[in-house]
Amino acid sequence: MEEKYGGDVLAGPGGGGGGLGPVDVPSARLTKYIVLLCFTKFLKAVGLFESYDLLKAVHIVQFIFILKLGTAFFMVLFQKPFSSGKTITKHQWIKIFKHAVAGCIISLLWFFGLTLCGPLRTLLLFEHSDIVVISLLSVLFTSSGGGPAKTRGAAFFIIAVICLLLFDNDDLMAKMAEHPEGHHDSALTHMLYTAIAFLGVADHKGGVLLLVLALCCKVGFHTASRKLSIDVGGAKRLQALSHLVSVLLLCPWVIVLSVTTESKVESWFSLIMPFATVIFFVMILDFYVDSICSVKMEVSKCARYGSFPIFISALLFGNFWTHPITDQLRAMNKAAHQESTEHVLSGGVVVSAIFFILSANILSSPSKRGQKGTLIGYSPEGTPLYNFMGDAFQHSSQSIPRFIKESLKQILEESDSRQIFYFLCLNLLFTFVELFYGVLTNSLGLISDGFHMLFDCSALVMGLFAALMSRWKATRIFSYGYGRIEILSGFINGLFLIVIAFFVFMESVARLIDPPELDTHMLTPVSVGGLIVNLIGICAFSHAHSHAHGASQGSCHSSDHSHSHHMHGHSDHGHGHSHGSAGGGMNANMRGVFLHVLADTLGSIGVIVSTILIEQFGWFIADPLCSLFIAVLIFLSVVPLIKDACQVLLLRLPPEYEKELHIALEKIQKIEGLISYRDPHFWRHSASIVAGTIHIQVTSDVLEQRIVQQVTGILKDAGVNNLTIQVEKEAYFQHMSGLSTGFHDVLAMTKQMESMKYCKDGTYIM
Repeated sequence: MEEKYGGDVLAGPGGGGGGLGPVDVPSARLTKYIVLLCFTKFLKAVGLFESYDLLKAVHIVQFIFILKLGTAFFMVLFQKPFSSGKTITKHQWIKIFKHAVAGCIISLLWFFGLTLCGPLRTLLLFEHSDIVVISLLSVLFTSSGGGPAKTRGAAFFIIAVICLLLFDNDDLMAKMAEHPEGHHDSALTHMLYTAIAFLGVADHKGGVLLLVLALCCKVGFHTASRKLSIDVGGAKRLQALSHLVSVLLLCPWVIVLSVTTESKVESWFSLIMPFATVIFFVMILDFYVDSICSVKMEVSKCARYGSFPIFISALLFGNFWTHPITDQLRAMNKAAHQESTEHVLSGGVVVSAIFFILSANILSSPSKRGQKGTLIGYSPEGTPLYNFMGDAFQHSSQSIPRFIKESLKQILEESDSRQIFYFLCLNLLFTFVELFYGVLTNSLGLISDGFHMLFDCSALVMGLFAALMSRWKATRIFSYGYGRIEILSGFINGLFLIVIAFFVFMESVARLIDPPELDTHMLTPVSVGGLIVNLIGICAFSHAHSHAHGASQGSCHSSDHSHSHHMHGHSDHGHGHSHGSAGGGMNANMRGVFLHVLADTLGSIGVIVSTILIEQFGWFIADPLCSLFIAVLIFLSVVPLIKDACQVLLLRLPPEYEKELHIALEKIQKIEGLISYRDPHFWRHSASIVAGTIHIQVTSDVLEQRIVQQVTGILKDAGVNNLTIQVEKEAYFQHMSGLSTGFHDVLAMTKQMESMKYCKDGTYIM
């Protein structure tokens, strides 16, 4: 458990003053420190697996006492804390006493978690560097999380813990943590097991939570210890004195345990070698190597190079470690060894190990915005001090709680996102009630429908996220903003519904040939409940759907809050740009959500109808017929959404504006002082934005500002509310014509556009 506190950055090996920053080491010499660090982590994994075997025979308090005793003996012998450095004051002894108490508590949590989870899970959970945990907590609870990369690393860490909680092998882990119910070795173990049972989880899951708590406590313990290590003359001296005080604290407790409890150990002499292995590998070697590597390398490099080998070693030992070293422990676990290894890997452990490795690598890496930062030492309070370049002080990402709070506020501000959010909450409530009642009554039908509803919620989540993201402000990279995400969301939802309709259709055809018998006992109440929920959604989203449907066939009315940035011209040519906001438009996102709710509603109706026909007349063929009819309806209702979304994504001229734009171009051609126009491009950017660009050629004596204003007004009336106008003076036009023969083609094309006719079918003919 003992990691380097960082005091040795300030203090030399003997506890005296030293340099403030990492020592510059050539890359060739750096390799040997990396190899030493990796080998040490490998040995620490060996020590943890041996500790697990020892804890089967030795009481946890006795085990910690022996570790502290061996470590204190070694460090007092070699560090000589009483003869080197300044005299320890009474006030400092009180702090060392508190330090020893805290260290004993963390060790108790650590090794008790080891007995519950086994060494493999303990290594994956507890052996994380301080910098990794601090980065994780910064992402979760502060506004200086370090950007998207750190947020991704924090997400990986949380996913890894969830995998250990939810996807580990419960039966196997229950055997590992098996203990006699109602009777324990001591009051301490009884209290700890009772606390785990109070949480209502299995022992190994309680061990996971316990190790996460111990990890956070360990990081806080190391952070608080940095100032104390400076006061007493270095981290090594503090370690020696703290272990010595811990031995004195635990000694009375160990004596009482020895008298009041029956020992499982037949010969303590046979455990000397295993204990020596654990003391040297886990307590001493790891501490000293971490201290050396932290001085020779950056802290982030130590964290990255140290985490990977210990996790890989844990996986290897978890698969091959089948017996302890001592003969006595072999005899005690003889029955267990007749089976396969008790540290066998489960799917949840393998997945969590991968995510732990990824998260440790990301969270320990320097931030992209602060990649020039270098650790230069610690403040008197023990806070790490870094030297940053200017780019380190740019605005960083928000903390996750603040991001969730602001996102929820934005969701509730707009009508579309508010409706999706409320219906999502209602859908989730019905889903969990259905799952709870299904588990309670052991009804497979209810459980299956509950998971189906939960799967349907993914479409609502995507629609909600699209509605939220579409209101994000434009950035330097996404200069148009994120409005088109609604189109993309509707397109994906449409594809999703087509896939569902296809599979329902294929399954219905198969059942038409051979209709299966159905148990309709629970179908009616479940379907009625789902129908009521979906009808609420239909009522909520029907307005948005009908509005979007109407907008796709009618005209889009511009608001009066647009503004224009007119000619930014030189003597030869000018440029104009116009923005505006139009009400209405095809909101593909809301249409996709509406169609998804409509599909669920049709499904509920189909189930109710088929259930009635089956119960009343025994027509089992009614189920596939209803499903076939519903699949066809879903497909036919989704095709227009897919078609409209594809047209928008392909930058098609909005069909509802074709006639207005043709008339507008004819008006532009008749403006006094305007020679011609070329390259007119108009497309729908999002539900409320129709964008366009056009080049106009004007005479030399005309006032450019007036021409731009007239063209802007005409196109705005036609529905274009985001317009860019490129003005080209007659002299510039003739100059370009003389330079390039290809420019004559542009003139010819411009003249051809004047003779184009508009037809009712939306096409142009010469």
